[in-house]
Amino acid sequence: MKVACTRALAICALAALPITAHPETGELRIAWQFGVSYLPLMVIKNKALIEKHAQAAGVAPLKVTWATFSSGADMNTALLADQLDLASGGIGPVLNIWARTQGNYNVKGVASLGSLPLYLNTNNPAVKSVADFSGKDKIALPAVKVSIQAVLLQMAAAQVFGETNYSVLDSLTVSMSHPQATAALLSGGTEITANFSAAPFQNQQLQDPKVRRVLSSYDVTGGPSTLNSLYASAKFREQNPKVYGAVLAALREAMTIINRDKQAAARIYLEEEKSKLSPEFVLQVISDPAVQFTVAPQGFMKFAEFMVKTGALKTKPASWKDVFFPEVHGENGS
Repeated sequence: MKVACTRALAICALAALPITAHPETGELRIAWQFGVSYLPLMVIKNKALIEKHAQAAGVAPLKVTWATFSSGADMNTALLADQLDLASGGIGPVLNIWARTQGNYNVKGVASLGSLPLYLNTNNPAVKSVADFSGKDKIALPAVKVSIQAVLLQMAAAQVFGETNYSVLDSLTVSMSHPQATAALLSGGTEITANFSAAPFQNQQLQDPKVRRVLSSYDVTGGPSTLNSLYASAKFREQNPKVYGAVLAALREAMTIINRDKQAAARIYLEEEKSKLSPEFVLQVISDPAVQFTVAPQGFMKFAEFMVKTGALKTKPASWKDVFFPEVHGENGS
């Protein structure tokens, strides 16, 4: 008998999962990276929301173990090595691991963590636009070629220098974590003259009068696009339907908390990141109208089309829904 589904697609999708013949996992291993874009996961950890929803679903006690990575590429390696159950990263790493694992691990997105702009900043007064970078510049980003910043830089280069010259700036890029890149850019005493970063690091950089913004990711994509997503293997989802449901419920609750009380969300960020930033500064960052905390994936196809065109992605999804599990298919994604 078919289950009648209205907007509650998540419930229906989870109900359709195979019934496991073994107990669900007693430990959930999940990871994030640096920056405000991971705030929903920080809220989840701070308020033990996964444990709360798992207990309500009859899975208790559930131990949730958190780890921090500096790039989506490293996180993908850990996920495929079964050192993580849930990874989080930018559109580039998500699309890559989705394409690479079809027919085996079948990794897909659980949900978006939000749409936030990324800034390419520089301390080189001669650089007014992407066209002004030269061999004297070094552009720091989380991971060369594969991070969302690396893909965005290629997209920007294609728009300025022509589609066939999309990789012209790749030789200037170096892999560096957001905190390290920010320190290097602000010191002015290193080879790093630019950083394609993320909030709040990009905002910190712009407080220095010697640093200016070259472009925003929204300039490149023509509007809001998902920055990071949470993703997992089909095996994990199928073997742990209650835990998976608890994760998604926790994520939705975290989004509600952030959007309802940004001051409280700012305090949680400072606590979880052990940051020395002021609450007022973080509040200003997450209150920016360009920052949207939502589980709906946005702008995925723009990245997919570009990455297929450049050969970085071997398989093109028919739509963003190919890249995400059914529980979020009812969202207004793009």
